[in-house]
Amino acid sequence: MKDYNEEDYLLLSGIQHFNFCKRQWALIHIEQQWEENVRTVEGAYLHTKADQPMIREKRGDKLIVRALPVHSRQLGITGICDVVEFVRDPSGVSLSGEEGLFLPYPVEYKRGKPKKNDSDRSQLIAQLICLEEMLVCDLSLGYLYYDEIKHRVEVPVSSEDRERVQESLQEMRHYFQNHHTPKVKTGPHCQSCSLNSVCLPGMMSKRSVSSYIESRLNE
Repeated sequence: MKDYNEEDYLLLSGIQHFNFCKRQWALIHIEQQWEENVRTVEGAYLHTKADQPMIREKRGDKLIVRALPVHSRQLGITGICDVVEFVRDPSGVSLSGEEGLFLPYPVEYKRGKPKKNDSDRSQLIAQLICLEEMLVCDLSLGYLYYDEIKHRVEVPVSSEDRERVQESLQEMRHYFQNHHTPKVKTGPHCQSCSLNSVCLPGMMSKRSVSSYIESRLNE
């Protein structure tokens, strides 16, 4: 697998946007567009409670680290884990300043409740792959904490999950390198998107001028 240079890294958080809506991801990460709505404000507030860097908390055999920077040279991504719980485990790795061996478990905080699509899972799986590469260990699960239900959901990670994340990142890099913002299928989810006024999803179904002219010439 190719090793990417740091200047070519994509933002890890973008994979969640991409798997929710490829056009939303491109508007944010390629065109640098952003708008706030109630959902984004609530999400930002939730993360301020989790993302407190340089804070390490011990609870028995567990060490909790917040806002941990991670990266992967093989995937070409960089980002921040909301929370990583290092749990004492004989098959784990050593940590600077700590006695014993630990295995890391990423915990990603999300507003709302569990979703039917894989957008939240993909971000968590990318974090897990980063931790594996950085700490040279094998991991099999992480957690998603949903603010609406005040509960964490265990997320087991399979080889198929890893492949889907790699495929998403390859497609993201293709769009990014070509500065291309794709069109997508619109739906009810568009109404709750903070970029609705920038994306103009209603225009997706409009016929382009070039296709109209071509059809008239072929009549």
